[in-house]
Amino acid sequence: MKGGEDTNRKDFERMYAACFGALQRYCYFKLPSRADGDDVLQQVALAAWLRRDSLRNAEAFKSWLLQIAANQVRDFYRRRAKQLEIPLDELNEATLTDSRFGVTIEEAVRETLDTLGGSDKAILTLAYLHNMPQADIATRLGIPLGTVKSRLYTARRRFRNEYPHLQTKGEITMFKLPKIMPGYTIAPTEQVPFACKWEELMGWFIVPKLEEKLTWAMYEMPGRAIYGEYQMKITGRAAVHGIEGVAVRGDIKDEREECSVREFIAQLTDTHVRFLAESHMRGDVKLHFTFLDGDAFLDNWGFGESNCGSDIYPKRRGVIKRDGSAITCPAEKFVIDVIDRCAVMIAGKEYDTIRIMDIECYNSGVASEQFIDQNGRTVLWRRFNRDDWKIEHYGQKWSEKLPGNERLSINGETYVHWYDCISDYVIS
Repeated sequence: MKGGEDTNRKDFERMYAACFGALQRYCYFKLPSRADGDDVLQQVALAAWLRRDSLRNAEAFKSWLLQIAANQVRDFYRRRAKQLEIPLDELNEATLTDSRFGVTIEEAVRETLDTLGGSDKAILTLAYLHNMPQADIATRLGIPLGTVKSRLYTARRRFRNEYPHLQTKGEITMFKLPKIMPGYTIAPTEQVPFACKWEELMGWFIVPKLEEKLTWAMYEMPGRAIYGEYQMKITGRAAVHGIEGVAVRGDIKDEREECSVREFIAQLTDTHVRFLAESHMRGDVKLHFTFLDGDAFLDNWGFGESNCGSDIYPKRRGVIKRDGSAITCPAEKFVIDVIDRCAVMIAGKEYDTIRIMDIECYNSGVASEQFIDQNGRTVLWRRFNRDDWKIEHYGQKWSEKLPGNERLSINGETYVHWYDCISDYVIS
């Protein structure tokens, strides 16, 4: 009997050790701190050992172990939610409670329909709440099919103007930045890059602190025409699964004069800044993704090991080496580095900056460089696409699409300059 127990234990320990790396990454990613992750790892090990007789197939050990981990993580957040009196079951990717992201989707839709009233409410209710085909709506209302189509178009436009998650009346005054990108020059210097505190959300330019707001815009090259403008502001305190942060709202207008909204929850710590959640509209449904949603979130909004976020104290690490337009770097995720120190002249002002490059941190085939001043604010952000980036969508290489644009060579691959971004920090 004793020999059988020893064999059982050795088999368990062998399989557990083989899966420990994946288990550790899972727990560290799912939990707010390394200490919490270590605590849950111990609970998973104990629970797995006590439940080992429930494992029917040794080949399924990894999935069985990760399911135990998922249950332990869920229990962790239920305990945290109970402590903070948060209704955890309502905090999921479909809807968040009104204490975190405002009213729920259903409440917001119905309240907006009530403000429309009359025929607009009737036709939208039939089409979108009851999923009735347009031909059936025509029969139901006793009107021609063409009239249904035109009424739906008008009703959708009115709904969009009233719906609180898309636009608040009187709040959006877009294109406050110039419609043509100001000229600029970038002059590398021999000076050592300075130290600064860079607290901006990467790619969104805003610092996640109460009362912060700014506007930034994208400009396509070589025409330098505005492509989209983003009015950003912090709307208040917020939390996801008990992790405290702030709510960030971005009102967006593109060159087609169409408006939309992106919302985030972000967290600024003493060392890092990171996204905790993101939400946007898809049709009449508001979608939410949080830092617990695995690759669906991490691939687009996460950064660093276990979504630790970007370091607010950037420093030169030497992992990206640049000689003019020729760049070499390791083939790994989250490659970001301080490159050099540059004098940037833009909109008639000169800024002393450090140049930070990130290569394929979020999307394969995308690199960017941004110039940060001593206040820790972005003066200029520039994007480059690998020559074959999304060629199946655009139908040609970027060197063919934008033959006169600046090029970089990154690990021997051609990258082409696509667009620039500036904010009202430099245009004021």
